[in-house]
Amino acid sequence: MPVPIPRQRAIPAVESGQAQAASPRCGSAEEPVKDASPTGRTPDTAGNTTDKVENHTAHTNLTLLLIEDDPAGSPIVPDMLDQAGKPIRVRTARNLTEAGRLLTDDVHCILLDLALPAPGHGDSEDELAVLRHVLELAPRHAVLALTASGDAERGAEAVRVGAQDYLFRDELDSRLLSRAIRYAVERKRSESAERRLAEGRLRAQENRRLERGLLPTPLLEGSPLRFAARYRPGRSRALLGGDFYDVVRTPDGTVHAMIGDVCGHGPDEAALGVELRIAWRALTLAGLCGDQLLGTLQQVLEHERADDEIFATLCTVDIAPDGRRAGLCLAGHPSPLLASPGKPARLLPYDNNGPALGLLPGARWPRMQVELGAEWSLMLYTDGLIEGHIGQGRERLGQDGMTEMVRRQFAEGLRGEQLLRAAVNEVRDLNGGELTDDVAVLLLDRVP
Repeated sequence: MPVPIPRQRAIPAVESGQAQAASPRCGSAEEPVKDASPTGRTPDTAGNTTDKVENHTAHTNLTLLLIEDDPAGSPIVPDMLDQAGKPIRVRTARNLTEAGRLLTDDVHCILLDLALPAPGHGDSEDELAVLRHVLELAPRHAVLALTASGDAERGAEAVRVGAQDYLFRDELDSRLLSRAIRYAVERKRSESAERRLAEGRLRAQENRRLERGLLPTPLLEGSPLRFAARYRPGRSRALLGGDFYDVVRTPDGTVHAMIGDVCGHGPDEAALGVELRIAWRALTLAGLCGDQLLGTLQQVLEHERADDEIFATLCTVDIAPDGRRAGLCLAGHPSPLLASPGKPARLLPYDNNGPALGLLPGARWPRMQVELGAEWSLMLYTDGLIEGHIGQGRERLGQDGMTEMVRRQFAEGLRGEQLLRAAVNEVRDLNGGELTDDVAVLLLDRVP
């Protein structure tokens, strides 16, 4: 089917660029078209002055699509110039079917005769059926409604339905119409921008609610251990990153804690982290632990990751019901830090650290037995806490720097939420600003 060629309204003086030969209603060479006020402010319909609208299409000829039942026999649109002195091009359509073919991306505004019947509505009592049809056909275009003189009520209703403005058919002149077109285009652009902004805010609110809902709620009912956590995603304006953690207590009284890190920082990594956390909780509550648990988690990772290069580090701890000892498994993850009264904070053994999940098929992860003592604080963390820089140099905090920092804060009497808040804030200050990597830290305390 051949592509229809848009018909241009016969306005030779304007189309040829000879604005001087245009109708006197458009101005002449001696009297070019200007805004009504010499101060650059234009009177509105109430006689008040408003600032002149800056047209975002100042360097492009405006194109008007006129939809009227018999435009050839009723030349209601005068020759027009835009505010830059360029001719406003006019396309004409006899009906909505033809308008649909002429409605291309270079059309800036639609001038619609409200007397035109809407297809498929017959004798419908809806006087604005044709307008509703056009608004559905052209949701991104500015629309001016054209109605009979004195029918202001219908025009106002058209604006309420969605038109940018209305005009009276027998009161059109070039200055009024060209200005109305410019204002309608700018008003539509402003409305679209506000709508996109509102939609963006709504999506952001929904994302925040979703991300909050995906953060874990520790299951520690019946346990004497105290829990605290801090989470700071590396992505700007995000609440959830690729780091994940969880804590649950099984019916035998054992407290299981886990912290992990999916490589990368995007939403896909965040989603994979949530999947691994949920899988860990389900498997833990089903009675799995140690090597068997990590092997199953690796299978989950391999099936759910978007790329074969994606991997995740993990640290799991299962604390005996008496709270004095624990089993530790490391899958490419930094070893936890243990602090006790009268003893300097130290890292738990990491000699038997296994590979990260997703790197080696059939890998094994040894479970190490560690002694905790009667009173202790156990801190699990992701590498975002230790990879921040120290000042402007390239030196990083590292595990040794973090250990010394926590020793000092612990000696100052900081515990729980206060300790974690102070640790994360100091790491950020040492880095000279926000950390680029996700940071997750959890703390379990046992106080007899």
